[in-house]
Amino acid sequence: MGFAKSKPQILRIILLRFISLGVLVLAVRFAFLLTLTGGGYCCSADSLCHFQENNFFFGPTDVCLRRERFRDLWRRRAVDYYSSVFQDLIAEGFLSSNSTALCVETLAGEDVAALREIGVLDSVGISKKASPPLILSGESYRQPFDENTFDFEFSGNGQLERSVQQADFASEVCRTLKPGGFFVVHTDSVQDPYSINSFLDLFNCCRLIRFSEIDGLDSPSIREIVMKKKETVENHLSSGRDDNKCSVPGYKREIIANAEPLIEEEPLKPWIALRRNMKNVKYFSSMADISFKQRYVYIDVGARNYASSIGKWFQNQYPKQTKNFEIYAIEADKAFHGEYKTKKGVILLPYAAWIRNETLFFEISRGGSDGGGGGGAANKMKKKKRRGMGRIQPVMPLTSYMRDVNRIQGFDFADWLKKTVSRSDFVVVKMDVEGTEFHLIPRLIKTGAMCLVDELFLECHYNRMQRCCPGERSVKYEKTYDQCLDLLKLIRESGVLVHQWW
Repeated sequence: MGFAKSKPQILRIILLRFISLGVLVLAVRFAFLLTLTGGGYCCSADSLCHFQENNFFFGPTDVCLRRERFRDLWRRRAVDYYSSVFQDLIAEGFLSSNSTALCVETLAGEDVAALREIGVLDSVGISKKASPPLILSGESYRQPFDENTFDFEFSGNGQLERSVQQADFASEVCRTLKPGGFFVVHTDSVQDPYSINSFLDLFNCCRLIRFSEIDGLDSPSIREIVMKKKETVENHLSSGRDDNKCSVPGYKREIIANAEPLIEEEPLKPWIALRRNMKNVKYFSSMADISFKQRYVYIDVGARNYASSIGKWFQNQYPKQTKNFEIYAIEADKAFHGEYKTKKGVILLPYAAWIRNETLFFEISRGGSDGGGGGGAANKMKKKKRRGMGRIQPVMPLTSYMRDVNRIQGFDFADWLKKTVSRSDFVVVKMDVEGTEFHLIPRLIKTGAMCLVDELFLECHYNRMQRCCPGERSVKYEKTYDQCLDLLKLIRESGVLVHQWW
């Protein structure tokens, strides 16, 4: 049986519906205005507004006028800011009214306008979108000018650190700036000695004049770097590859000193201790700003399958500071080569990293990994006969275990490294080569190739305790934990941040 609604209830329903309709109209109205103004629509003398200014609340004309006034105020503020900056540079002798000036990757030409206002009339900016007469079409890594064109070049608004082609940016500045000309950068990324030196290496055509903190346009402070182009430029990038000796700068030693300590005592359960130790790792890129490097390179020596370290660890866990890394996978085992054909962005070197170019024997594991499996005398005998997974040896006469080896090509890893990267690159290496590290590391240090590595994750193989058999050591490796520790210390003394990999 139904009940008739009372008059107050009917009035309440009508009122609620009226309010809901009003809210809906306001929401639609607001969304429409946002669409117009957010999309760059503004009323002008040559355009027709859809609403009059006396419509309820406000019309697009009011919004556009206020927006234009705000833009004009910001532009005026930006021009005044850059005028003050450039006048200080004139007072210091880095700029004059006779200078030919370029503003690289200018946003809206405020810096160019400021130069012209203070009397530097031969000034222009470049940006992807041209806006004559202040801004020409061009990009930082491809300037539309001849060599030695400008007396003064400026990069503000943090454009340099946001560039994905910083090396080409620097190369173009070096090309178009006259010898003796000045290059000034405003940045908020150069914060530590490592990044400062990386920055200076990037602009190797210039020498540092001044590094200072000044008031920023939209921030409390910003770093202003003033450099002067050298009369003659040395190509130190290529010479760095041929130098067998290198000194370790103090700022790099400081980074190494702040790293996690090496495990001094041999762990009784290394499969647990070393895995836990990875949680204590202080990554290089977590202690220093790695901006302003020419390239970013990751080399996985003994990569095995893609997921073992590249996909599972480096791609997902290593702090890259938004940088795109070139990835090399060095793996001699043919069983894993097919997988890399489908992995974009990974270059496979299907060889064994070695101390010279020669044919090698690559040992094949015919069972589980060392330290696994059950007990029993028969099983232990099999383990003693089985060779270590992935170890390499020079070609030798036929032996009792020749059935378990493949003939492969080894290459001089140190020589390849010196030809592939330079000191201006940021290089990370992971090395898991089943004992061959005791050959590779001394070779890298002797040839100077180790100087090109910033960070190394090394699994050092020794006669460690076995998981399967308490109190028994692995028979695969002759080296001891102390010898591994000495090797790790030698690497850190050589100026490379090395971590104990598992």
